[in-house]
Amino acid sequence: MKYSFDYQIIYSSRKTLALQITPEGRVIVRAPGCCSRSYIDSFVREKEHWIEKHLAKLQEQAESRPAPARPPLTEKDRSRYIAIARDTFTRKTEYYAHIMGISYGRIAIREQKTRWGSCSGKGNLNFNWRLILAPEEVLDYVVVHELAHRREMNHSKAFYAVVESVLPDYRRARKWLRENGHTLWEMI
Repeated sequence: MKYSFDYQIIYSSRKTLALQITPEGRVIVRAPGCCSRSYIDSFVREKEHWIEKHLAKLQEQAESRPAPARPPLTEKDRSRYIAIARDTFTRKTEYYAHIMGISYGRIAIREQKTRWGSCSGKGNLNFNWRLILAPEEVLDYVVVHELAHRREMNHSKAFYAVVESVLPDYRRARKWLRENGHTLWEMI
């Protein structure tokens, strides 16, 4: 079936389907790896009206503001993004910690200009909320990266062996973050 929009499918270890519309108007369907294309198509068909409504709203907002100016992020919006990030990183950390057999302390959501995540000696984890604007595999990589510090508090070969044992293709996500991480500051 033809839609008035294109959409990208990102498969991951998630258990449910989810829709994301990026600030630039890209439609992304996040799907479990075992999900068939026909099932995803029917999911998109069900949500078509909702998607078109949100794309039209984005278009309207883009047309109503001057080309170079981006309105500053309101505290209300920042709080909303932080809440989404807290939920996302809590779920992902629980999931990967279970797989890796690793414990951790508290999870904090921050907005650091120079770091995407960190792990303290006590096992407390910090994540940058802007990562929720990145592809799902990048979020997974950052979570696994920080949890791997619970085994190796360095960036040695042994550390990356822990990361690779969970995410064999982690280099692709790391490369994306190095090459495109700066764009997460430009999106909102």
